[in-house]
Amino acid sequence: MPKNEKFGELFTASARNAQQTAEALLELLGASGDLAPHAGHLRDLEHAGDALAAQITQMLADSFIVPFDREDIIELNAQLDDLTDFIEEAGRKLWLYRVTPTPAMRGLAEVVRQQCEVLSRGMPLIEDKKRVSELSALALEVRTLEDEGDRLSDAAQSSLYDGVSEVAQMIQAMRAGEILSLLEDASDQAQRVARTVENILLKNG
Repeated sequence: MPKNEKFGELFTASARNAQQTAEALLELLGASGDLAPHAGHLRDLEHAGDALAAQITQMLADSFIVPFDREDIIELNAQLDDLTDFIEEAGRKLWLYRVTPTPAMRGLAEVVRQQCEVLSRGMPLIEDKKRVSELSALALEVRTLEDEGDRLSDAAQSSLYDGVSEVAQMIQAMRAGEILSLLEDASDQAQRVARTVENILLKNG
C-alpha cells in the first residue's frame, strides 16, 4: 500500500501560509490610517492555517500508512499552526492596542518573515531522504535568524521603559512589550519547526 504523499503537500502549504501571514504582518506594520483591513487579512490567513491543520489531522486519522511517525506528524502540524497563530496575534494586538510600530518590531517581523521563507523552501524536502544535508543547512539558517531576533528583542526590551514617567506611557510601553514578546515567540517557534523537520529526516534517513 503506497504512502499518502498529500502530507508533504499540506505541510508545504502550511509553511507557505505562515510566510504569507508574516508578509501581511509587515504590511500592517508599515501601513497608516485604518489598520482594520490589514488585521482582517491576518485573521483570514490564521483561519486558513487552522483549516490546513484540520486537514492534516483528518488525513492522519484516515491513513493506514504515513510517510513518518504519527507522533511527528502531530507535533509538526501543531507547531506550524502555532507559528501562524503567534504572527497573527502580534498583528491583532498592535491593531487593538493602537500601538505605534517601532523599528524593533519591524526588525523582528522581518526576521520572522525570513524564517518562514526558509521553512517554505525546506518543507517540500521533508519526505526526501536524500536531502538531509540540504535541509540541515536550511535549519541552521533558521537558527541563525532566531539569534538575530533574540538580539533585536533584548535591545528593545532593555530600553522599553526609558523616559516613561506617566501612566499612559507605562500602558503603551507594556503593550509594546507584549507585542515584542509575541514576535520573539514566533521566531522561537520557527526554530522549533525547523528542528522538528530536521529530526524527522534524520530519524527516517
